[in-house]
Amino acid sequence: MTGGERAAGEPATGGHAAGEGAGGGERGAGTVLLIGIVAVVLLCMAGLSALGSAQQARVTAQSAADLGALAGASALRHGLDACTTAGRTVARNGSGLAGCVVEEGGVVAVVASRPAGHVVDLAGVATARARAGPASARTNGPP
Repeated sequence: MTGGERAAGEPATGGHAAGEGAGGGERGAGTVLLIGIVAVVLLCMAGLSALGSAQQARVTAQSAADLGALAGASALRHGLDACTTAGRTVARNGSGLAGCVVEEGGVVAVVASRPAGHVVDLAGVATARARAGPASARTNGPP
């Protein structure tokens, strides 16, 4: 036989039967490794997405609480119901009113909340607090 011929019954794989020889037992190992790497990357992306969603919910809740407290203090100054006005303002800004208290001196304290997860609520609820009122009611802090 010459170098390019093969004997009858000899496989066409260069003398090795399928699954035997160099690397034959590791067939498909690269696929499993690639699937594992893709799964880890997807989990990392999901985690970062959840953190971003929680931060966005916190910022939205804080903005809503700040605006709600300002609107409530302004309404109180004009003789209107501070907590009703604060609740409407908080709702218009994408959060829920979790608490509202009219304190001494015309100060309105507002607590706003917003779910941190949009699709699945795994991150909990973002809550923010704010107070607003006349400068004469300030008891501490910078002038």
